[in-house]
Amino acid sequence: MKNIVVFSGAGISAESGLKTFRDTDGLWENHNIEDVATPEAWAKNPKLVLEFYNARRKQVLEAEPNEAHIAIPKLEKKFNVTVITQNIDNLHERAGSKNVIHLHGEILKSRSVLTGKTYHIKSTELNIGDYCEKKSQLRPHIVWFGEEVPKMTEAQAICKKAEILIIVGTSLSVYPAANLIDFTSKNCTIYLIDPKEVYTSKKDNIIIIKDLASKGLPPLVEKLLLQK
Repeated sequence: MKNIVVFSGAGISAESGLKTFRDTDGLWENHNIEDVATPEAWAKNPKLVLEFYNARRKQVLEAEPNEAHIAIPKLEKKFNVTVITQNIDNLHERAGSKNVIHLHGEILKSRSVLTGKTYHIKSTELNIGDYCEKKSQLRPHIVWFGEEVPKMTEAQAICKKAEILIIVGTSLSVYPAANLIDFTSKNCTIYLIDPKEVYTSKKDNIIIIKDLASKGLPPLVEKLLLQK
C-alpha cells in the first residue's frame, strides 16, 4: 500500500466556519496574537488566555467537518494515510480519519504546567483553579508562538516515507511546519490545493489545484482511488 500524507492547515477548517489569524494583521478573533498565544501572554494574564481558548473550543464543538475533511478518510480504503495538521480542532477525527498528528496541539485537551501530562477537557471550559492531580494549573494543550513543536521529528520521518503528499489549506508560511515539504523524497508526488498562490521552494513533482479545499480535494481523492 502506498503511503499518503495529507498536510492540512487553517484553510480547511475555515470552510467549516472556524476563523483563524492571518499573518497580515496578526489578529485572531480581534485579539493580538501576543496577548493570547504566547508563553508571555500566559504568564501575564492566564485568565484572558483561558477565556480566549474557551471561546475557540465552543466554536470547534459547534462546527462540522466539511467535504474536504470527509473525503480524506476514503483514502484509507486503499492507502496508508497519515494526516499531519497545523489545526487544533478535531474535525479530521470527527470526519473519520484514524491517524492524525496535531503539530500545534489540540484545543479539546489541557496540559499540566508542572508535568506536561495531557488531559481531555470534560466540559467546554478550562478555568483558573483547574488543576492536575499534583495541584498544578492546567493550561490549553496548544503549541504557542515561541514554543517548540514536539511532534515535528515524527512528522518529518513520516514525510520522508510519503509517496504522495497532499497539501491543503495552508499557505506554507508558518514555520517550522512549512518545512515538512522539504523532507519528501524526489519521487514523492505532491498535490497543492489552495485558491491562492502559495510559494514553495519545492518545484519538482508538484501538481497545483487552484481551488478551495472542499472543492479541490474530493475529486482528487476519487482520482487516486481509481489508480491501479
